[in-house]
Amino acid sequence: MTGDGNPPGTATGDEVDGSSRSAVGASSGVGATGHPVGPAKKAMRQSVLSARAGLGAAELAADARRTSEVVLALPEVRAARCVSSYVSIGAEPGTRHLLDALAARGVLVLAPVLLADADLDWAEHDGPGGLMPAARGLMEPAGPRLGVDAVRRADVVVVPALAVDLDGGRLGRGGGSYDRALVRARPGALVLALLHEGELLPPGQRVPTEAHDRLVHAAATPTGLHRLRPQG
Repeated sequence: MTGDGNPPGTATGDEVDGSSRSAVGASSGVGATGHPVGPAKKAMRQSVLSARAGLGAAELAADARRTSEVVLALPEVRAARCVSSYVSIGAEPGTRHLLDALAARGVLVLAPVLLADADLDWAEHDGPGGLMPAARGLMEPAGPRLGVDAVRRADVVVVPALAVDLDGGRLGRGGGSYDRALVRARPGALVLALLHEGELLPPGQRVPTEAHDRLVHAAATPTGLHRLRPQG
């Protein structure tokens, strides 16, 4: 187990690892060369995941705690009555401390339940001990399902990402679950990606994107918040 309660080595619809410090740069920009976007995304995913595989449990736990503190200090989060967030596993940026801290504040915390068609249902996370093992190595809330449209209640939507660019382009694992969920998000909700250091692309580098890919407004890392400039 990692320090954030994440079982190492499990795969999720959007799992990503944080040693992407140099790996992201190695494959970024491919989508701007005229090559098909699909292979460009695949190359970037493989690069980031390979880099994250080098992160140790202690580093993951420390980074999870630091990123959570960044998120908890955001004005939008402090004012939120409802926050939806992924439940981290493996080497994803950890969310367990964040989820529990929000629930302890009295915030309604919605966590995803993966459906057979890869869409996301939602259920309330009410604190430590409220998660149970699910298919594909995931952890899901044990409470009643609230429906796919429940994400519309969230003032802040915390999403997983493998990489993010400065225009808000987000690289996921390719299942499309969060792109579908974000279509239902409330207008004005803050869409926030969590990243390890080095996974926010520098100026001039872009995540290869397609028409269905949804943008994010900000990215949090262990060292701070990055406000982005999503177009559209």
